Amino acid sequence: MSENIYGIHAVSAFLQSAPERLIEVNVLKGREDKRLQPLLNELSRLGIAIQFVNRQTLDKKSNGEVHQGIIARIQPAKELNERDLDQILANKQNPLLLVLDGITDPHNLGACLRTADAAGVCAVIVPKDKSAQLSSIARKVACGAAESVPLIRVTNLARTLRELQQDHNIWVVGTAGEATESLYQVKFTGALALVMGAEGEGMRRLTREHCDQLVSIPMSGTVSSLNVSVATGVCLFEIVRQQCSQVEK
Repeated sequence: MSENIYGIHAVSAFLQSAPERLIEVNVLKGREDKRLQPLLNELSRLGIAIQFVNRQTLDKKSNGEVHQGIIARIQPAKELNERDLDQILANKQNPLLLVLDGITDPHNLGACLRTADAAGVCAVIVPKDKSAQLSSIARKVACGAAESVPLIRVTNLARTLRELQQDHNIWVVGTAGEATESLYQVKFTGALALVMGAEGEGMRRLTREHCDQLVSIPMSGTVSSLNVSVATGVCLFEIVRQQCSQVEK
């Protein structure tokens, strides 16, 4: 079984992290792109098959998504689970985790992975049910972050949050529009897990009950909420800002 990834950033990142899982690459015939040529040279050096095809073939393989003239067929990686999360946390001091509860849009998953990578998140945790898959769309939007940030799928999210609190001493902060404390009133220190819920619905009840603290993003305009990937960026980089300030002091 194989799957496709597409886009220059996504294929380049995959080539750097897991070249052994690249099966073949389809490239738009006649395309001349300064960003594409070094990638093709490296693929050729590694002996990975390159097929030059027409735009119609690429459009069909990408289901109409923007592919930037390159699509790679890959062997999917093993799905990571709770045991892998324990190994990731074993050697981490004050880890920062991102938990996505009920994010079903692959574009949002990809955008959250990209932001998580930029913010230094050590793993993204999602439930097995009612969560977007790490599809070619998610990988494309992630711009390579899907290969650098571990995505952990857990059977029971509430139980995982409880284990993070009890076994790893991680403070779990959830986001909710009705929270009485704003993001900018809370002091973020030590090991943290930030929980983001689905747009509109928010976190599920059990997830909310397992949070140590709830915060909101203050809204000044007429809209009632932000896209979840935008909200994730706002929250993660406020945490990063505070933690950088603490180090400087």
